[in-house]
Amino acid sequence: MTQTKTPPASMDAAKRARIVIWVLLAVLVGLGAIWYAVFAGGKSAPTAPTPAAEAQLVRGDSHRVTSPATEKAQLVEFLDFECEACRAAQPLVEELKKEFGDRITFVNRYFPLPGHRNSVTSALAVEAAAQQGKYEQMYAKMFETQPEWGERQDSQAPLFRTFAQELGLDLAAYDAAVADGKTKERIDRDVADGIALGVKGTPTFFLNGERLTLDTKEQFRQLLADAAR
Repeated sequence: MTQTKTPPASMDAAKRARIVIWVLLAVLVGLGAIWYAVFAGGKSAPTAPTPAAEAQLVRGDSHRVTSPATEKAQLVEFLDFECEACRAAQPLVEELKKEFGDRITFVNRYFPLPGHRNSVTSALAVEAAAQQGKYEQMYAKMFETQPEWGERQDSQAPLFRTFAQELGLDLAAYDAAVADGKTKERIDRDVADGIALGVKGTPTFFLNGERLTLDTKEQFRQLLADAAR
């Protein structure tokens, strides 16, 4: 009778080692995928990104919220109305606008993040209001009310329409602007420019074309003070 030979203990150990190695590799790959998802979650990618060579920090239709008689500098902010960090930064930005708005042009650009269900919807509402001369009013309304609608998974478009009504907008014109593909294209251009310029999250600020890395409010204020001289 043929007897089955038992593999030596060393062979079992080698087999177990190979299994452990493959398990570890699988875990590392999984962690890499999770890290990529977290990192990429702060990015937006339009259908047809603007090539870097064509990217513009400020366009003719960009929203300039201060108009200094003599411009010393430009501060451009890429923002998302559903972003809690943008909302947290907004009071300081308003202070800086009052302090330096007579010398620095403050420019706002849309950068809705894909992880936020109503970021594009809110941007459409703000842009529709802008077409009736109420950009800053709707901008302020969005950040003021963000805790009410932010992070919701259902569309907040009906709520945003009530904001338009409260601001006294022509609702027929507002509805038409929100539904118009050109309004979405306007927002997509901002996103595409942002991506081409290296924007990965919000808020991101550029001072005279240089992307800022900010640590404190005092540092931010001092950078603007130096630029405004």
